[in-house]
Amino acid sequence: MAIGEIGLTSSMRANLLSLQTTARLLGSTEERLSSGKRVNTAVDNPANFFAAQSHTSRANQLSGLKDNISEAIQTVKAADSGIKGVLTTIEALRGVMTQARSAINDTVNSAVTLGGSATGGASGLTGQYNRLVEQLNNLVTDSSYKGTNFLTSGSVTLTVNFNENATTKIVMSGFNSGASGLAISGGGSSLTVAGTTGNITSGDLSTASSLDAAEATLNSAMATLQTKSSELSANLSSLTARQTFINEMTNTLVVGATKLTEADTNEEGANLLSLQTKNTLGTTALSISNQAQQAILRLF
Repeated sequence: MAIGEIGLTSSMRANLLSLQTTARLLGSTEERLSSGKRVNTAVDNPANFFAAQSHTSRANQLSGLKDNISEAIQTVKAADSGIKGVLTTIEALRGVMTQARSAINDTVNSAVTLGGSATGGASGLTGQYNRLVEQLNNLVTDSSYKGTNFLTSGSVTLTVNFNENATTKIVMSGFNSGASGLAISGGGSSLTVAGTTGNITSGDLSTASSLDAAEATLNSAMATLQTKSSELSANLSSLTARQTFINEMTNTLVVGATKLTEADTNEEGANLLSLQTKNTLGTTALSISNQAQQAILRLF
């Protein structure tokens, strides 16, 4: 026995060791109950700890992708709303064409020059047309979401990654749905509509044939917009499907990580009660051993 060391009987040492072990187990059990996890560190269970950590890390990465997809969905919706507005405006432009045709039919032995020397119902139609074209362009300009506008240019692109490695993605491209992109324009005191073979300008809508060309251009513009709207709808479906998938996959990963590390609170509660009882009994046993040793010492 070393100098200064307190002498302990073998039974006292056994009781003390048991108390130390019980105290350590109590600490672990209390930590599991407070955290709700049976695996809190790699020491508890290396395989489960690192597997759960990997699941959680991927879930966090997917959550970031989900936010980007949500923003892309809003960008597509903004563009689709813009297209609907442009289509409505083109319908109004067609109405102006109808009025112009009526004016031509009502004019006898004279050409109707819209916005110029036109008479009767044709007067002022150029102004109406040009204002509608201006509103069409304004709709296109205002169809932006967070700085991305699919309706202004074909050079606009948006890439959305679908997985954490960026190996699956969707690349969406814009297009010019303004008046110039759709070959529709209005200017000056005359009406200008771009046809399939060139521009019809300088008030050359004074004949039925020029109106036919103008209406054909508007019809072509509507067909183009409807095609682009279908493309946007397809992109929206892809984004929405991927968003749903990521939501489900993220939940699967989180649940998987939880199952690898979570504690059974009923089991841990029972363990805590058992260890507390064992600790009390151990303390009592140590006290009894100490009293017995003191009684023996008093005999000498």
